[in-house]
Amino acid sequence: MEKAEPETDGATASGDAIGRVLGTQAASPLSFWVGLEPGRVVQLDDVVVTRRDAPGFGQVLVAGVVSAVEARHEGAAFASDVFLIADGALPAAVVECAEVRVTRVEPEVFVPPLPGAPAYRAQAGDRDQALYFDVMDRRVPIGLGRDGRPMYVNFDFLDGTRGAHVSISGVSGVATKTSFATFLVYSIFQSGVLGAEAANTKALIFSVKGEDLLFLDHPNTRLDAAARAQYDRLGLPAAPFGSVHVFAPPRPGDPNAVPDVQARTRAVSAYYWTLAEFCAEELLRFVFTDADDERAQYSLLVGQVAARLQSWAEPVGDGGAVRVRRPDGDAGPVCRTFADLVDFLAGQLADEGSRAAWTGAPTPLGTVNAFLRRLRAAVRPLAPIVRGDLPAGRPHAIGTSGAQVTIVDLHNLPDRAQRFVVGVTLRGEFARKESAGTARPLLFVVLDELNKYAPREGESPIKEILLDVAERGRSLGVILIGAQQTASEVERRIVANCAVRVAGRLDPAEATRPEYGWLPATSRDRATIARPGTMFVTQPEIPVPLAITFPFPAWATRPAEAGQRHPVTTGITDPFAGLPGADDDIPPF
Repeated sequence: MEKAEPETDGATASGDAIGRVLGTQAASPLSFWVGLEPGRVVQLDDVVVTRRDAPGFGQVLVAGVVSAVEARHEGAAFASDVFLIADGALPAAVVECAEVRVTRVEPEVFVPPLPGAPAYRAQAGDRDQALYFDVMDRRVPIGLGRDGRPMYVNFDFLDGTRGAHVSISGVSGVATKTSFATFLVYSIFQSGVLGAEAANTKALIFSVKGEDLLFLDHPNTRLDAAARAQYDRLGLPAAPFGSVHVFAPPRPGDPNAVPDVQARTRAVSAYYWTLAEFCAEELLRFVFTDADDERAQYSLLVGQVAARLQSWAEPVGDGGAVRVRRPDGDAGPVCRTFADLVDFLAGQLADEGSRAAWTGAPTPLGTVNAFLRRLRAAVRPLAPIVRGDLPAGRPHAIGTSGAQVTIVDLHNLPDRAQRFVVGVTLRGEFARKESAGTARPLLFVVLDELNKYAPREGESPIKEILLDVAERGRSLGVILIGAQQTASEVERRIVANCAVRVAGRLDPAEATRPEYGWLPATSRDRATIARPGTMFVTQPEIPVPLAITFPFPAWATRPAEAGQRHPVTTGITDPFAGLPGADDDIPPF
């Protein structure tokens, strides 16, 4: 991607003078104070620059971001003096000053700015230099700064070149975590940083909040002219995602596996796993992923039973049903539903003669019973998505090859089933990338409620996969964009491997946790009152977090906002495309 030309807007490189470096406060190479000239105003996050001559080195640029702004009466000694000053009975002057936290010294001659030196609001090249945008060969727009100009993140810290993964934290419903995650993905796809790889780069989004994310390829009817202007400033088209395919679970009890969605009727496929796949791929492990399971004593038993199912289960017909051989070699009954399989396992483990062959070693009856209780509890949640009673040859696997953005709808599934789907899908995609042997094309995985899938305490198959993604995904081209209400409850190694960290509106108690140490004290306080759409973003290259506002989504974020979808090439063949009535509701059969 070519760098944009510096914006000048008729101003000098350093803009207008706002004041002078104070001499009453100590200035250092890391921070300094500026006294503002009468009539001049600066606000938090403004970029300020000053210069000084250093003997032997020439002119040195010292640039930083305003981290505090104060106003006071100079000459007042007591609190009550404010009334006398207001009445003109006591002479005093109103003085405003701003603290500037240094972000860059160029060249790297770490000398303090001199008191009395003029300070400027940075413009054009100076602003890019202060925020390191001038050294970003591939920069992705992430929003607008307080000055209304674009802010960027270095793509080198997203695609694995020098780092990877994003952690987004904030209060549910206020921090707009999911909206920012989808905007970030959109910006990556549309900014040009992917070059020729854009067509093959994929995003996998797990949707847990109703059907709000099922219309990313529809324009947002609430998008106004002001929002379009923001997209123009960022150099992005104000348009929806172009290529989207949705996977949803089948409706419970439906013999034809019709996707369980109400509002969307196009580019929707049902997903499920056959009993034959469940046994052959040892998916039993992903049935036991709750917090209680992580602390249970039957983890070894889960592995033993899964291994026996892999060895002793034989497909019956083409619909995914199985027949599991008993330890003595006799054929068991045909299992066509998940309940059938659980009933067969319960009978085998309750039998003294067959139990040892399934467990692999003497196992206390209490452990076996605990295992069976949890397994029976999983029948109802998993019955719609683990089955062998559907017609053969029906596509049912979740895949990312059919569209640029793949959405896996989870909102109609119970919590246990959601964990199962997330774990199995991530394992499959990670294994696919491993077998490909190359990091390109990239796969971005957007996962909300990360603290539920990778909690700080305990172990589970999903947590192991997410740790693998965080630690090895960079080399395989699997990039995690995780969102959570509380980063303090997410596995430390996952958060530590995120090169880019983002915070929206934070709970005051959560903001004090050490996981937010990258936020200066002022930013922490501001995060507790941040408005929706305001985010604080940190990346390794910039020593201070950037306060940004990202534009209103150009794509529908709920069914009521969905406008008319424009035809695009999605890579998924629609046999009814172009026929009259193709956009009407599907027939009720």
